[in-house]
Amino acid sequence: MCLGIPGEVVEIVDSARHLAKVDVVGVRRNVDIGLLEDDGGVVPGDWVLIHVGFAMAKIDEAEAARALEGLQLMGAAYTDEVEAMKSSRIAE
Repeated sequence: MCLGIPGEVVEIVDSARHLAKVDVVGVRRNVDIGLLEDDGGVVPGDWVLIHVGFAMAKIDEAEAARALEGLQLMGAAYTDEVEAMKSSRIAE
């Protein structure tokens, strides 16, 4: 099962390549933010919904908290998604 998982943008790593470092429950990974450029892009402090290494949508912090709570209730599916995030790598 693939889920979207919320994360907070902590740094724009490479604006030309649309890469940002995002914190997802303490795990920091580079994600592609290019899909959000038409929506005004993202800046550090923004929350995004991530799926397979791509930020798919901007969300607010309250929505991110609700999403994390819901994901945690899903048990194994949530754990699998966090593990996938930990093992993912997008080159800088």
